[in-house]
Formats: sequence, structure tokens, C-alpha cells
Amino acid sequence: MLVLDMSETPVPASIPWTVHCDGSAVPNPGRMAYGAVIVAPDGRRTTLSRFTTETGCNNEAELRALMAALKEVHALGGRELLLYSDNSIVVAQLDGGRPQPPIVRLAGLVDEVRGLMTCFERVRLTWIPRHRNAEADALARIAQGLPPKPPVKVRRRNG
Repeated sequence: MLVLDMSETPVPASIPWTVHCDGSAVPNPGRMAYGAVIVAPDGRRTTLSRFTTETGCNNEAELRALMAALKEVHALGGRELLLYSDNSIVVAQLDGGRPQPPIVRLAGLVDEVRGLMTCFERVRLTWIPRHRNAEADALARIAQGLPPKPPVKVRRRNG
């Protein structure tokens, strides 16, 4: 989990904006698209579903999803963010607390996302399993003209 606190003085606790992002590349690497679900503190929802003209891998598409969502929340006036991604590689690359060896071809995009994160007072980026990111995934796939993936059946343990 990445937590950035950009404020120098304590700020009253407020309700953060919530963002679920997902990027898709078909084939991988291939055509890229991304989706994001943005929920404002008052419950208003904004969705992004965009096809890009570039080709790249799923990690690059995920970083582009994060960049688009960060720009959108900033334009809407957000100050505190909870970001969720199902891409463990991207989350690890952005996690300043646990340094990972940089992936050279993603370094520029990682730096750009980090720069956008500094526009906010607080940002927390958390990895979530794919089944908890289904709407953002569906938006990324729809942008490519693909149907959403079937729901993942999650087994619950008895005990």
C-alpha cells in the first residue's frame, strides 16, 4: 500500500474520493484501453472508458488508467484519494515504502503517475483482487469493443 501525505500540517479528516482503475492490452502487448470508476465523497459517480491509439502491455495500460483518473479527480477538485488497482506490478512500482527494482520501459509513466499524485494532499494506492475491480475492468474491455469478463466465483471457506 502506498500512502502519500502531501500536507505539512494536519488537516481535518475528510471523506476521500474513491477510484477503481483497470487497464487492458489485447493481445498483451497490443491495443490498449482503460477504465476507471470515480466516486466523489457525496456519492456522485464518474466513469472513464477510453481506447488509446498506442500499443503496449497491460502494465502500461494500467498506468494510463491511473493517470487519466488522477487528472479527472484533480479537475473535479478532489484533495484526498483512495486508489484501487488489481495490477500488483504497478502497485509495487509506485509503492515508495517497499522499493522494487524499476521496470525500465515503465519508468517514465511511473514517474508521471507519481508526479500527478503530488497534486493531492493524501493518496493511498491499494492492490485489490480482480473480482473486486470488475466494473473498471468491464469499462476497459468495452472501450476495446470486447464483452466484460464473466464474474469470478469466489470460494468462501467454512470455518
